[in-house]
Amino acid sequence: MTRYLASFVLVTPLIPAVALAQLQPLTNSLPQAQPPIGEQIPAARDVAFPGVIQLQVDASDVAHGIVQVTETIPVTQTGQVTLLYPKWIPGDHSPTGPIDKLAGLTISVDGQAAPWRRDQVDVFAFHIDVPAGAHAITAKFQYLSPTRANQGRIQATPEMLSLQWDKVSLYPAGYYVRRLPYAVSVVYPAGWKSATALAPGLSGDRVTYSTTDYETLVDSPAIAGLYMKSWALAADFNLDVAADEPRDLDAKPEQIAAHRRLVDQAERVFGARHYDHYDFLLTLSDTLGGEGLEHHRSSEDGTDADYFTNWDATPDARNLLPHEYTHSWDGKYRRPADLWTPDYRQPMGDSLLWVYEGQTQYWGYVLQARSGLASEKETLDALAEVAASYQNQPGKSWRSTEDTTNDPTMSQRRAEGWRSWQRAEDYYSEGQLTWLDADQLIREKTNGRRSLDDFARAFFGGRDRDWGVKTYNFDDVVAALNLVLPFNWAAFLRERLYAVQPKAPLDWIERGGYRLTYTAEPNGYVKEGETASKGVNLSYSLGLAIGRDGAVSSVQWNGPAFAAGLTSGATIVAVNGRDYDNDGLRRAVTHAATTHQPIRLIVKQQDEYRTVSIPYYGGLRYAHLEKVAKGRTGLDRLLAMKS
Repeated sequence: MTRYLASFVLVTPLIPAVALAQLQPLTNSLPQAQPPIGEQIPAARDVAFPGVIQLQVDASDVAHGIVQVTETIPVTQTGQVTLLYPKWIPGDHSPTGPIDKLAGLTISVDGQAAPWRRDQVDVFAFHIDVPAGAHAITAKFQYLSPTRANQGRIQATPEMLSLQWDKVSLYPAGYYVRRLPYAVSVVYPAGWKSATALAPGLSGDRVTYSTTDYETLVDSPAIAGLYMKSWALAADFNLDVAADEPRDLDAKPEQIAAHRRLVDQAERVFGARHYDHYDFLLTLSDTLGGEGLEHHRSSEDGTDADYFTNWDATPDARNLLPHEYTHSWDGKYRRPADLWTPDYRQPMGDSLLWVYEGQTQYWGYVLQARSGLASEKETLDALAEVAASYQNQPGKSWRSTEDTTNDPTMSQRRAEGWRSWQRAEDYYSEGQLTWLDADQLIREKTNGRRSLDDFARAFFGGRDRDWGVKTYNFDDVVAALNLVLPFNWAAFLRERLYAVQPKAPLDWIERGGYRLTYTAEPNGYVKEGETASKGVNLSYSLGLAIGRDGAVSSVQWNGPAFAAGLTSGATIVAVNGRDYDNDGLRRAVTHAATTHQPIRLIVKQQDEYRTVSIPYYGGLRYAHLEKVAKGRTGLDRLLAMKS
């Protein structure tokens, strides 16, 4: 109102002064905005909670995806008590707690209804006034799992469910979460099996878990399903799988053997286990939402139903378990200091995610090759695609890799219209390329005697079976690298990660005995991706990628398609006067390289059609790593199985 009046005065100078005088009091009489003031929330203290919190969970209503929760908390003080819903979730690196999915909250004190009030500032906090002499607070509520993908990750289907304790619990403010004891009982659908690191092996449909602290509880999710099977991969180590149908559990012996080698090869790298036992909690489903979330003694891994049955066509899915398993060392045991917090209300810092996620991305690819979950050729093809994406990324000209560690908080993985320009969580893959640079540099300067394996054993190993948390900072990383190879590692890392650096970190390719080339034939990794998406990836030629039925999924900033006015969300209807199909578009790109005639497209954008002409004559371009050195090179040795 005030802004409108000021604008009105500027564009209408002939209003009489008397009229202005009459209008002016209206602006002064508007209520002045005051900053909201929340109630006092106790800071977390490293003291023991005097009592045990009882958490009863009924997760049997998978038809609706509704989890019923009853939680009883001993009264330890009178007056105001604050209960918190977890906000900053470990592994998410951002405040992603789904507070909007908590519903039907009622609170009673010793059986008498007690009104609650949500904090005005921190909407994850609930305040209750507790009278003198009270013994117990009981909170009842529902957690409403998404029923459509646009609501969030679907966590329950008629065949299986994913149960994450942070979503179905509250905790009292004022304590480190590791000092809060919880006794948990769960009802799963009748006849189902369940699995969690809280109880090694498959359990039944009604389970009472041993009392544990809240930090361990949140770090130990469960899966349950009508169709489940478990394989022992090593001592105290299980692969627990829930599937849409029994046939999805038909794993071949050689597939399970590759998972066993994954455990063996990881232990050969790190030299110690940081868990007393471990469970891969793997869901295979075309309806349950996919997942990849690390925990100390387990990982939540969700992928398509054909993980085992379409093994040869989905090497990308086989990178999931090596990545999440690596996090037991890199991310859970060794954790950046600003990512450790005493509770789930304290904001986390993401400044070292290029170690936490970037080096984990590195080891995920290395371990998939060493274990045979993916072949060396499949891994090299995948690395070629990663290298090419950053060699051709214009966003590197304005934004550093380290700055992308802010993306989890900034965007929380919402889709971006111009990812090649905006950049998004590039600390994963560009961090991976930086660690490839470090490994090949170490190998070169030590004549192959040392490598990043030595860093991993020193930095992430030691203290066998200790699954506490050991934090680190930038200087600790540099010091550990210097123990492997004296070098100016601080400058090495700052140049590649902290500076705006248009050049991608690709020195590892030449040092490793290869070179990055482009040909008209896609590598195996790209072929399989195109088959899975029913699309075509022309990122390094036309500068766009297309999904099913001609839908444009991405456009390279300042590429040929960009210059012609294409954006993601458009649909290509016709190519050179013919109905669109993927092969037809490929042929048009190849033909244009010979004729030097522009590629003509009919494009639909929302409800409008238009003709687009793209004068691109460079032909099809797909990335490959071509071996140029003789014998076993540094990159060959990196990916080879360790004996």
